[in-house]
Amino acid sequence: MDEKDLTPSGTETQGPRTTGAESKAFQKSGLDLLTRFYIVDKVAKIYDTKNDAFQERGRLLFEVLAAVLKSDGEASLRVRHGVLLFNGVRLKFGVGTYGMFKSVIEEFRTRNVEAVTFVPGITLEELYAFMSVFAKREKKDEASFDQLAADLDAAAVSHVEIEKMSAEEIPQGLHESSARLFFLSIVHLKESFARDQRNEPIKISTTRRLMQSIYNHIVEDEGFVYGLTNIKNHDEYTLNHSVNVCLLATALGRRLGLSRAELVDLGMAAFFHDLGKTETPLEILNKPGRLTDDERDIMEMHPFHGAERLALLKEFRRLPLRAIHVALEHHIKEDLSGYPRYFKKDDVNLFSKIVKVVDVFDAITTKRVYRTKDFTRAEALSLMLEQSGTEFNPVILKAFVNMMGVFPIGTLVALTTGEMAIVQDLNPDPKLVLRPSVKLITDPSGAKIDGEIVDLAERDAASGRFRRTIATALDPSKYGIEVADYFLAEAASAVRPGGST
Repeated sequence: MDEKDLTPSGTETQGPRTTGAESKAFQKSGLDLLTRFYIVDKVAKIYDTKNDAFQERGRLLFEVLAAVLKSDGEASLRVRHGVLLFNGVRLKFGVGTYGMFKSVIEEFRTRNVEAVTFVPGITLEELYAFMSVFAKREKKDEASFDQLAADLDAAAVSHVEIEKMSAEEIPQGLHESSARLFFLSIVHLKESFARDQRNEPIKISTTRRLMQSIYNHIVEDEGFVYGLTNIKNHDEYTLNHSVNVCLLATALGRRLGLSRAELVDLGMAAFFHDLGKTETPLEILNKPGRLTDDERDIMEMHPFHGAERLALLKEFRRLPLRAIHVALEHHIKEDLSGYPRYFKKDDVNLFSKIVKVVDVFDAITTKRVYRTKDFTRAEALSLMLEQSGTEFNPVILKAFVNMMGVFPIGTLVALTTGEMAIVQDLNPDPKLVLRPSVKLITDPSGAKIDGEIVDLAERDAASGRFRRTIATALDPSKYGIEVADYFLAEAASAVRPGGST
């Protein structure tokens, strides 16, 4: 389903505010409530209800809640199709609030909760009790909601209503579906390149539907989609690379606040950004040594070839115009150097700047015959930051680095316990960026295991100390580890007995 403003029943609504000013005020009210809820939820994981820090932030949440209840009669936060609704209207997020949105959605899903509704009559003490119970870390299982409901009854919480997540909201075999979409994208791109070479029409309508599916999977399964971009098929480099760039560019555009329609167009532009390489001889693309000046000139023609081929497509009207910009401009640097060397524009299209960032990232983290070193994901981000403002747009690069994290998904890490692990998902709390979720792949002695996924933010109940901490990032190639295999295995497990389907 498209990402729309939905009522709790799933039907469209324009919301209770009609003028621009009223709509803006409504959004602000919802964002204030969400922010206070998020803060108290985090504090309640550390302190009990008698703690001054908890009570101070709880009072601030209560003040916002009281104002909403007075004006609207209820205050509801609901997760529907990967978005947050405030009293039936979608809350809009930006670069700075994305982590908070993701964290709250994850908190709801962990407990199989679709909606939390505060109703008039709630007291400050009752709010304290609810937040304390809700903030408890529970395992992600079917009993989470029933346990939460029982705990709330035991705490005499009667002015907060919770609704169980509907079956359609619980991801079923989502990892397996995301992996299938990844490989389907490669197959479609390969077919598109072949059809273009034969001067046959490319199925642009199919591409657009594919981009819409990619958007939906990024909304629902973002971390795992990032993990899939660790897949590197060296025999089909251009195809694999283009799909990785498409996925990362769409995710980055979402972080930058682009609309769904813009993200579909961005995905299509990224998908075809290297179409011009079909005219570059393979002996140049795959040459192990340094290119000669003549070979370099041929290589640097691929942006022109790509833009030209896109402009000449019979389905041109169905293709976003910015796809031509991206094909032509994705090797232009922020200081307008790069190639094509006789590029005369004063500025570069926003989509081109986005694709530029993710294009370089995926390229330098992929082994190539002509490069003596390929970088780990963490090394690549560090290198790219050194070129902020010259090679890359600083704002876009910063958003990308924040999106990928200090230890990007797919990073092999050594833990202080002696275990080795692969980063599976980032912690949305900015204060816990060094504490992602990881999959254990060795025990403390170094023996390989098919370990569990653990949250590095978990503390030991007795000592209050973190159970595990990342000691350092490692280069997988030095340990004979193929990171992509772990994500593919996780996707396969979704359809085995005991999986989620």
